[in-house]
Amino acid sequence: MTRSLPDPDALADAVASGDRAALARAITLAESTRAEHRAVAAAVAERLPPGAALRVGVTGAPGAGKSTLLDALGAMLVGRGHRVAILAVDPSSTRTRGAILGDKTRMERLATDERAFVRPTASGGTLGGVARQTRAAIRMAEGAGYDIVVVETVGVGQSETTVRSMVDVFVLLLLAQGGDELQGVKRGVMEMADVVVVHKADLDTAGASEAVRRTRSALSLVPPPETGLHPRVLAASGATGAGVADLWETVEAMGAELRASGAFEQQRARQRLAHVRAAVADALHARFYADPAVAAALPALDAAVAAGQITPDAAAERLLGL
Repeated sequence: MTRSLPDPDALADAVASGDRAALARAITLAESTRAEHRAVAAAVAERLPPGAALRVGVTGAPGAGKSTLLDALGAMLVGRGHRVAILAVDPSSTRTRGAILGDKTRMERLATDERAFVRPTASGGTLGGVARQTRAAIRMAEGAGYDIVVVETVGVGQSETTVRSMVDVFVLLLLAQGGDELQGVKRGVMEMADVVVVHKADLDTAGASEAVRRTRSALSLVPPPETGLHPRVLAASGATGAGVADLWETVEAMGAELRASGAFEQQRARQRLAHVRAAVADALHARFYADPAVAAALPALDAAVAAGQITPDAAAERLLGL
């Protein structure tokens, strides 16, 4: 039996009222591969009031402790009266497209707090680990009244530019242990960071202090971002809570500086334009593979490419010419 689609007006009203289950359902519809589901999600987003949340991106290599830090930060923020949404983009299973890590289980305090919304989302293999509809999820979380929206990425080294295009302040987590905190971190990621956090500082206080010094020195050689704001570097520990308040004060201060300079609205304009481009690319991708001629030709072309009988580029040109 086919389940009926929800009424967009009713679902939008429920989301706007702060109903977390309704918000989760709206985001699920936005993530669906079915056109009718996504049409309902788009209608819901259109009906939601505009939000004014501060959008924060958090990235770092696996093991950097992103979820631990965000659990501590989120708990502190809801304690101060904020409503916090964390969109944690997990690596996907290549077979099921499901999330693997399950951030909800690693953010125990926030997952049970009515003032917080934690959404583990499968990346679906998207470059950089950014879920296809993360932008839509941000819009819906803001419409639900969350005044702080955090996008936690899979890790460092892929297309973190995508995350940067969604948020106002971008935070990079590094580890001090072993003195290799800058190893494996691409220059491009460092250039995008507004705040660099040397995390798990409690494990090696002296090492963390040295890592902060070295990172500041390294960043002095990096051109300032287009906002004109120079990145800040600090040490913190999600496990003990040390430095977490300083981190948020730094993020808030950068947001205030962006607003005062006019760069905030410029960034928001770029975010909206990037959303349009991503939506168009996504729609074209879906329509292309839904085309009957493409669906009919694809198995044979796939087999020919796998057997080495035709080059991938030639196969792509044939598909595009259908």
